[in-house]
Amino acid sequence: MIFDADNHYYEPEDCFTRHVPSNRIDDAIRVVDEADGTSRVMAGDVPFTFLTDPFGGTGAKPGSLREMLQQMKAGTPVDENTAIESRWQPPYQNQDARIALLDEQGVDACVMFPTFGVCVEHCIRTDAERTWLNLRSFNRWLLDDWGFGADGRIYGVPLFSLLDVDAAVAELEWAIDEGARFIHLRPGPQGGHNPADPRFDPFWSRVDEAGLTVTFHISESGFNELYSVHWGEEPNPSSHRQSAFQWTSFYGDLPIMQTVAGLTFWNFFGRFPNISIMSVENGSLWVPYLLAAMDKMKGMGRNGPWPGGYVSGRPSEILREKLFVSPYHEEDIVSLAGVIGASQVVFGSDYPHPEGLADPVSFRDGLVGLDPADQDRIMGGNLAALAAV
Repeated sequence: MIFDADNHYYEPEDCFTRHVPSNRIDDAIRVVDEADGTSRVMAGDVPFTFLTDPFGGTGAKPGSLREMLQQMKAGTPVDENTAIESRWQPPYQNQDARIALLDEQGVDACVMFPTFGVCVEHCIRTDAERTWLNLRSFNRWLLDDWGFGADGRIYGVPLFSLLDVDAAVAELEWAIDEGARFIHLRPGPQGGHNPADPRFDPFWSRVDEAGLTVTFHISESGFNELYSVHWGEEPNPSSHRQSAFQWTSFYGDLPIMQTVAGLTFWNFFGRFPNISIMSVENGSLWVPYLLAAMDKMKGMGRNGPWPGGYVSGRPSEILREKLFVSPYHEEDIVSLAGVIGASQVVFGSDYPHPEGLADPVSFRDGLVGLDPADQDRIMGGNLAALAAV
């Protein structure tokens, strides 16, 4: 079975507004036309700036970044215009068209994430009510247009926040009733608290009972504003205007590392044994370091507090059972499997984004050297087991 852990759609302008009451539209994430003929995205009364043109009609072709880098390496002239295509093609917007494309690609099923939706929470992080107004609307749009996996092909992932636990529990009950098998939280703290804080236990108890997989897709987690400003960096640069220092130190690895460590050291997996977590599009360079560091620092912190109860066993062994990682296609996936086990690696193409793979199944090329059975697990078996009811 070929089961892709990281597919994307391109959202239409009404993804956050379609299900917002008309009298609350000014609190929605929406496109606002300016007097000069331009438009901008607003999140309530806050401008959204992380993506420069989230609803633009054109974008880079799937896999085009890889092709461009290969051309540059070979000294071949690069014409970036040849890499541009329409974002409004049916497979990027329509469930039936996407299933037809999956058939052409030889992909049996996929987990489907937002392009825009995982980037918005930081700009409304101080307003729990506004956050949930928008997430509820988005999740209902998602169910309308893509579904949560009832077809066994496309598993849309509803977005969650823990800023309001009661709202999170209510939304979770709705998502479970609608058949969701995967849910999403952005990496990082939730309203100034570890997501494993016992104050969130009513939510996690229901996730545990339902046996859902919690995904952490790379997001705008706000770590530039939280940390990089203390190094003299800009607090909220747009995605592709981040400095190399910010890309390296604050945007990708740090939020997911802290999230995985925070969950583990607050005994999340001991308290909720039926929950697995999946890191998506955060790469995997951090994995061997984090496992080794956590094993060492558990001993260093043995006399400190254990807010969720003492963690039994080595953190690395816990994560070799509970953490699933979707690495970047260009990374050393064979080595990653050696660190956490082939049973914990899932393939993700990032299709149709330019930094991903134009041919999702070509991910298998990076698995040469692994046992064929382990290759099959990574290409679909592991994820199929997570999706099973």
